[in-house]
Amino acid sequence: MISAPRSKLCMLAALFVLAAFSTCAASMRTATAQVAPFFGFIASPGNDAAKVSQKKTKRYSAQRRQYRKVATSGANPGNQNLSTAQRTEVEGIIRNYLLKHPELIEEVMKELEKRQSVAEAAKAQKAVTDNAQLLFNSPRQVTIGNLKGDVTMVEFFDYNCGFCKRAMTDMLELMKADPKLRIVLKEFPVLGDGSMQAAQVAVAVGMQDKSGKKYLDFHQKLMNGRGQADKAKAMTAAKDAGLDMVQLEKDLASPEVKATLEETFKLAEPLGLNGTPSYVIGNSVVIGAVGLSELKDKVNTARCGKATC
Repeated sequence: MISAPRSKLCMLAALFVLAAFSTCAASMRTATAQVAPFFGFIASPGNDAAKVSQKKTKRYSAQRRQYRKVATSGANPGNQNLSTAQRTEVEGIIRNYLLKHPELIEEVMKELEKRQSVAEAAKAQKAVTDNAQLLFNSPRQVTIGNLKGDVTMVEFFDYNCGFCKRAMTDMLELMKADPKLRIVLKEFPVLGDGSMQAAQVAVAVGMQDKSGKKYLDFHQKLMNGRGQADKAKAMTAAKDAGLDMVQLEKDLASPEVKATLEETFKLAEPLGLNGTPSYVIGNSVVIGAVGLSELKDKVNTARCGKATC
């Protein structure tokens, strides 16, 4: 796989080599063919660079077809190596073209980012499909809102994440405004020992409260608390939420607590999640505290295929 920086360089160089086709002498065209295998996409249909090349004279159409053939076959179109003088000339043409058309850099970078975004979205959607059972219907999860809702929003959070504290308000507003929304909460402690301790208590709370009502009360109390969350603060929040503390201590010692958190981390990896808050809404992965409006749009898109239903 080509790394992002190298792929950007290749795309830029391809555009500049196209410019060379219209200015180089015949001998230089032969020399440029030496590097054609690295730029097989320059004549692909629909590519902006291809549109530019198609406006050149018919004189170069056969050569472009040869380059495309070379790119797919890996064959070398010529047996001559670039001389030092030829390489210097090509580099000069590329440099001059870049200086004359610096706007191409931004254009190419945008196209690359667009393609990468599409590829990443497709990869994420596949990961959601492959892990749907554990994502949406794990027996270990906490579910709130409409348990039979038509759209499920899964949130991965950390009790010491400042953005998660703000995102909780968005979640509560969304749940209040959308009676058809089903919400799954998954503890994802990525911010240290305190976060892990708080998450362990939260899992034990969920084990005791299958309805999710006391869990939500506990969740809000701990999220709204001051300072760093840890076991002590989580236990206080659990007590204030009316949990059975004796049972909570027993559940904390259960291997189920560890298994639940391991399940969440196992899910996060193929989804590409490495921070909080992160969401899965329908078949889309959403990274970061994107705000109430964006969450609404994602829920509606999952529900009816567009931002506004």
